[in-house]
Amino acid sequence: MIVKIALLLVFTAFALFFSVDLLLWLAIPGLSDLLTKIGVFILIFAFGILLSSGLFIIIKLTLLAFLNYVSANERLARRLLFINAKQDQLKQLFYFKTIQVNYFSELRRKRLLQANNKQHLKSLAKVINKDLQSLKKHLPKSHYLQLHQVYRQSLKQQNIEALLKLQTEITTLI
Repeated sequence: MIVKIALLLVFTAFALFFSVDLLLWLAIPGLSDLLTKIGVFILIFAFGILLSSGLFIIIKLTLLAFLNYVSANERLARRLLFINAKQDQLKQLFYFKTIQVNYFSELRRKRLLQANNKQHLKSLAKVINKDLQSLKKHLPKSHYLQLHQVYRQSLKQQNIEALLKLQTEITTLI
């Protein structure tokens, strides 16, 4: 509505400017000066109306957007979005913590298994060495050296299966 009024005033100002040209052509200078001043005033008034209405609309929309932003519904919606984001963050954190705990548990389990295997290897090596020493006098030297070489090689390679096989072979000889 305001735009229609402003456009009507602009067209009126242009009509006055056209009539000023017509009056100047007819050689009536006094009236043409008055109409020119009225036309300029109407044109400035029309642009002022457009400018003030545009400024009013911008202020109104800004104020409505601000009031909408601080409204209870929007606050609740932002709070809900914040809670959802926090929940997603906690889910990710839980997932990565679970992966970390599983990784360190598996690493500790492997270390314990390795330490247990090493301890088992040492105790088995002591028993085999003791049995070999007790059989040293009863076996031929070549056979004893062969068993001792297998013992040392298996111990050096930390091969538990070979040591167990050697243990069973020694027990059959005893």
